[in-house]
Amino acid sequence: MQAAQSTIDPGEVAKFEAMAAEWWDPNGKFKPLHMLNPCRLDYITSQIAAEFDRDLSQDAPFKGLRILDIGCGGGLLSEPMARLGAEVVGADAAPRNIPVAQVHAEQSGLAIDYRHTTAEDLAAAGEQFDAVLNMEVVEHVADPMAYLTACQQLLKPGGIQICSTINRNPKSFAMAIVGAEYVMRWLPKGTHEWSKFITPDELFELLRKAGLDPVDRKGFVFNPITWVWRLSDRDLSVNYVTASVKPG
Repeated sequence: MQAAQSTIDPGEVAKFEAMAAEWWDPNGKFKPLHMLNPCRLDYITSQIAAEFDRDLSQDAPFKGLRILDIGCGGGLLSEPMARLGAEVVGADAAPRNIPVAQVHAEQSGLAIDYRHTTAEDLAAAGEQFDAVLNMEVVEHVADPMAYLTACQQLLKPGGIQICSTINRNPKSFAMAIVGAEYVMRWLPKGTHEWSKFITPDELFELLRKAGLDPVDRKGFVFNPITWVWRLSDRDLSVNYVTASVKPG
Protein backbone atom coordinates (compact mmCIF):
# COMPACT_ATOMS: atom_id res chain seq x y z
CA MET A 1 0.00 0.00 0.00
CA GLN A 2 1.34 3.40 -0.96
CA ALA A 3 2.09 5.62 2.03
CA ALA A 4 -0.29 8.54 2.44
CA GLN A 5 1.08 12.00 1.78
CA SER A 6 1.99 13.55 5.10
CA THR A 7 0.68 16.89 6.36
CA ILE A 8 3.39 16.92 9.04
CA ASP A 9 5.42 20.12 9.33
CA PRO A 10 8.94 18.98 10.37
CA GLY A 11 9.71 22.30 12.04
CA GLU A 12 6.62 22.04 14.22
CA VAL A 13 7.47 18.45 15.21
CA ALA A 14 10.99 19.49 16.20
CA LYS A 15 9.65 22.17 18.56
CA PHE A 16 7.60 19.70 20.57
CA GLU A 17 10.16 16.92 20.43
CA ALA A 18 12.65 19.23 22.14
CA MET A 19 10.19 19.59 25.02
CA ALA A 20 9.21 15.90 25.23
CA ALA A 21 10.67 15.07 28.65
CA GLU A 22 8.73 17.91 30.30
CA TRP A 23 5.22 16.70 29.41
CA TRP A 24 4.28 15.60 32.92
CA ASP A 25 5.84 18.53 34.81
CA PRO A 26 2.86 20.71 35.84
CA ASN A 27 5.18 23.69 36.30
CA GLY A 28 7.27 23.12 33.17
CA LYS A 29 6.90 24.14 29.55
CA PHE A 30 3.49 22.48 29.30
CA LYS A 31 2.06 24.29 32.31
CA PRO A 32 -0.65 25.93 30.13
CA LEU A 33 -1.92 22.50 29.06
CA HIS A 34 -1.94 21.18 32.62
CA MET A 35 -3.97 24.23 33.64
CA LEU A 36 -6.35 23.82 30.68
CA ASN A 37 -6.69 20.05 30.97
CA PRO A 38 -9.61 19.89 33.46
CA CYS A 39 -11.62 22.23 31.24
CA ARG A 40 -10.72 20.24 28.11
CA LEU A 41 -11.66 16.97 29.78
CA ASP A 42 -15.00 18.35 30.95
CA TYR A 43 -15.91 19.22 27.36
CA ILE A 44 -14.53 16.02 25.83
CA THR A 45 -16.20 13.64 28.28
CA SER A 46 -19.57 15.40 28.13
CA GLN A 47 -19.62 15.39 24.31
CA ILE A 48 -18.62 11.72 24.01
CA ALA A 49 -21.08 10.71 26.74
CA ALA A 50 -23.91 12.55 24.99
CA GLU A 51 -23.06 11.11 21.57
CA PHE A 52 -22.93 7.51 22.79
CA ASP A 53 -25.51 7.78 25.60
CA ARG A 54 -23.02 7.01 28.38
CA ASP A 55 -23.48 7.80 32.07
CA LEU A 56 -20.31 9.42 33.41
CA SER A 57 -21.28 8.54 36.98
CA GLN A 58 -20.90 4.84 36.19
CA ASP A 59 -17.66 2.85 36.39
CA ALA A 60 -15.77 2.75 33.06
CA PRO A 61 -18.45 4.69 31.14
CA PHE A 62 -16.44 4.61 27.91
CA LYS A 63 -15.97 0.83 27.91
CA GLY A 64 -16.34 -0.53 24.38
CA LEU A 65 -15.37 2.76 22.73
CA ARG A 66 -12.18 3.05 20.68
CA ILE A 67 -10.66 6.51 20.95
CA LEU A 68 -7.77 8.07 19.04
CA ASP A 69 -5.77 10.87 20.67
CA ILE A 70 -3.97 12.36 17.67
CA GLY A 71 -1.00 14.53 18.61
CA CYS A 72 -1.07 12.85 22.02
CA GLY A 73 2.20 14.31 23.31
CA GLY A 74 2.96 12.80 26.69
CA GLY A 75 -0.56 11.38 27.13
CA LEU A 76 -2.33 14.12 29.12
CA LEU A 77 -5.64 13.21 27.44
CA SER A 78 -4.97 9.56 26.59
CA GLU A 79 -4.63 8.55 30.23
CA PRO A 80 -7.98 9.98 31.42
CA MET A 81 -9.73 8.32 28.46
CA ALA A 82 -8.17 4.97 29.41
CA ARG A 83 -9.27 5.45 33.03
CA LEU A 84 -12.82 5.93 31.77
CA GLY A 85 -12.63 2.49 30.18
CA ALA A 86 -11.93 3.34 26.53
CA GLU A 87 -9.52 1.47 24.29
CA VAL A 88 -7.06 4.27 23.52
CA VAL A 89 -4.58 4.75 20.71
CA GLY A 90 -2.26 7.71 21.25
CA ALA A 91 -0.45 8.87 18.10
CA ASP A 92 2.21 11.54 17.71
CA ALA A 93 4.51 12.64 14.90
CA ALA A 94 7.32 13.48 17.35
CA PRO A 95 9.08 10.17 18.09
CA ARG A 96 10.54 11.28 21.43
CA ASN A 97 7.06 11.91 22.86
CA ILE A 98 6.09 8.24 22.57
CA PRO A 99 8.49 6.67 25.10
CA VAL A 100 7.66 9.47 27.56
CA ALA A 101 3.96 8.63 27.22
CA GLN A 102 4.60 4.88 27.38
CA VAL A 103 6.65 5.08 30.57
CA HIS A 104 4.11 7.31 32.32
CA ALA A 105 1.20 5.04 31.34
CA GLU A 106 3.10 2.01 32.59
CA GLN A 107 3.82 3.76 35.89
CA SER A 108 0.12 4.61 36.12
CA GLY A 109 -0.96 1.02 35.46
CA LEU A 110 -2.70 1.91 32.20
CA ALA A 111 -2.69 -0.02 28.91
CA ILE A 112 -2.51 2.53 26.09
CA ASP A 113 -1.44 1.81 22.52
CA TYR A 114 1.05 4.62 21.81
CA ARG A 115 2.41 4.93 18.28
CA HIS A 116 4.83 7.18 16.43
CA THR A 117 2.65 7.73 13.38
CA THR A 118 0.39 10.22 11.58
CA ALA A 119 -3.34 10.58 10.95
CA GLU A 120 -2.73 9.96 7.26
CA ASP A 121 -0.89 6.68 7.84
CA LEU A 122 -3.51 5.47 10.32
CA ALA A 123 -6.24 6.25 7.77
CA ALA A 124 -4.31 4.50 4.99
CA ALA A 125 -4.09 1.42 7.23
CA GLY A 126 -7.87 1.40 7.61
CA GLU A 127 -7.96 2.18 11.33
CA GLN A 128 -11.39 3.17 12.68
CA PHE A 129 -12.42 4.91 15.90
CA ASP A 130 -15.58 5.94 17.70
CA ALA A 131 -14.00 9.23 18.72
CA VAL A 132 -11.00 11.27 17.61
CA LEU A 133 -9.46 13.79 20.01
CA ASN A 134 -7.77 16.41 17.87
CA MET A 135 -6.65 18.95 20.44
CA GLU A 136 -4.30 21.85 19.67
CA VAL A 137 -2.91 20.12 16.58
CA VAL A 138 -4.57 21.63 13.50
CA GLU A 139 -2.68 24.95 13.90
CA HIS A 140 0.61 23.06 13.64
CA VAL A 141 0.06 21.02 10.45
CA ALA A 142 1.17 21.92 6.94
CA ASP A 143 -2.24 21.32 5.30
CA PRO A 144 -5.26 21.62 7.64
CA MET A 145 -7.74 20.47 4.98
CA ALA A 146 -5.85 17.27 4.17
CA TYR A 147 -5.25 16.63 7.87
CA LEU A 148 -8.92 17.02 8.84
CA THR A 149 -9.93 14.80 5.91
CA ALA A 150 -7.65 12.07 7.27
CA CYS A 151 -9.21 12.49 10.72
CA GLN A 152 -12.67 12.16 9.18
CA GLN A 153 -11.61 8.92 7.47
CA LEU A 154 -10.53 7.57 10.86
CA LEU A 155 -14.02 7.96 12.32
CA LYS A 156 -16.64 5.26 12.17
CA PRO A 157 -20.03 6.43 10.85
CA GLY A 158 -21.73 8.14 13.79
CA GLY A 159 -18.37 8.85 15.39
CA ILE A 160 -17.42 12.17 16.96
CA GLN A 161 -14.35 14.38 16.64
CA ILE A 162 -13.39 16.93 19.28
CA CYS A 163 -11.11 19.55 17.74
CA SER A 164 -9.64 22.56 19.55
CA THR A 165 -7.37 25.30 18.29
CA ILE A 166 -6.72 29.05 18.57
CA ASN A 167 -8.67 31.85 16.91
CA ARG A 168 -6.87 34.34 14.64
CA ASN A 169 -7.35 37.95 15.68
CA PRO A 170 -5.40 40.69 17.50
CA LYS A 171 -6.49 39.38 20.92
CA SER A 172 -5.17 35.88 20.21
CA PHE A 173 -1.85 37.35 19.07
CA ALA A 174 -1.62 39.36 22.29
CA MET A 175 -2.54 36.46 24.57
CA ALA A 176 -1.38 33.24 22.89
CA ILE A 177 1.91 34.59 21.55
CA VAL A 178 2.95 37.80 23.33
CA GLY A 179 1.43 36.79 26.68
CA ALA A 180 2.14 33.05 26.79
CA GLU A 181 5.52 33.07 25.04
CA TYR A 182 7.11 36.42 25.88
CA VAL A 183 5.48 37.75 29.09
CA MET A 184 4.53 34.66 31.12
CA ARG A 185 7.15 32.50 29.34
CA TRP A 186 4.83 29.51 29.63
CA LEU A 187 5.90 28.36 26.17
CA PRO A 188 9.16 28.69 24.24
CA LYS A 189 9.23 31.61 21.84
CA GLY A 190 8.10 30.51 18.40
CA THR A 191 5.80 27.72 19.62
CA HIS A 192 2.90 29.25 17.71
CA GLU A 193 2.62 31.06 14.38
CA TRP A 194 -0.25 33.54 14.36
CA SER A 195 -0.77 33.13 10.63
CA LYS A 196 -1.59 29.44 11.19
CA PHE A 197 -4.39 30.19 13.65
CA ILE A 198 -7.90 29.40 12.37
CA THR A 199 -11.14 31.24 13.09
CA PRO A 200 -14.16 29.23 14.28
CA ASP A 201 -16.03 29.91 11.04
CA GLU A 202 -13.02 28.81 8.99
CA LEU A 203 -12.71 25.62 11.05
CA PHE A 204 -16.42 24.81 10.66
CA GLU A 205 -16.07 25.24 6.90
CA LEU A 206 -12.99 22.98 6.82
CA LEU A 207 -14.82 20.35 8.89
CA ARG A 208 -17.79 20.42 6.50
CA LYS A 209 -15.51 20.10 3.47
CA ALA A 210 -13.84 17.14 5.18
CA GLY A 211 -17.21 15.38 5.41
CA LEU A 212 -18.14 16.11 9.03
CA ASP A 213 -21.18 17.81 10.53
CA PRO A 214 -20.16 20.45 13.11
CA VAL A 215 -22.58 20.30 16.04
CA ASP A 216 -21.07 22.47 18.77
CA ARG A 217 -18.40 25.00 19.63
CA LYS A 218 -17.33 26.59 22.89
CA GLY A 219 -14.59 28.92 24.07
CA PHE A 220 -11.91 28.12 26.61
CA VAL A 221 -11.58 31.30 28.68
CA PHE A 222 -8.74 31.96 31.13
CA ASN A 223 -9.33 34.02 34.27
CA PRO A 224 -6.02 35.75 35.14
CA ILE A 225 -7.20 36.43 38.69
CA THR A 226 -8.26 32.91 39.71
CA TRP A 227 -5.89 31.24 37.18
CA VAL A 228 -8.70 28.90 36.18
CA TRP A 229 -10.05 28.04 32.72
CA ARG A 230 -13.78 27.77 32.04
CA LEU A 231 -16.02 26.92 29.11
CA SER A 232 -17.93 29.76 27.46
CA ASP A 233 -20.83 29.71 25.00
CA ARG A 234 -19.98 33.22 23.79
CA ASP A 235 -16.29 33.97 24.11
CA LEU A 236 -14.38 32.09 21.38
CA SER A 237 -11.92 34.95 20.91
CA VAL A 238 -8.73 32.99 21.75
CA ASN A 239 -8.86 29.27 22.59
CA TYR A 240 -11.92 27.33 21.46
CA VAL A 241 -13.14 23.78 20.93
CA THR A 242 -15.56 22.16 18.47
CA ALA A 243 -17.48 18.92 18.20
CA SER A 244 -18.38 17.37 14.84
CA VAL A 245 -19.91 14.04 13.88
CA LYS A 246 -19.51 11.75 10.89
CA PRO A 247 -22.86 11.06 9.25
CA GLY A 248 -24.08 7.53 9.90
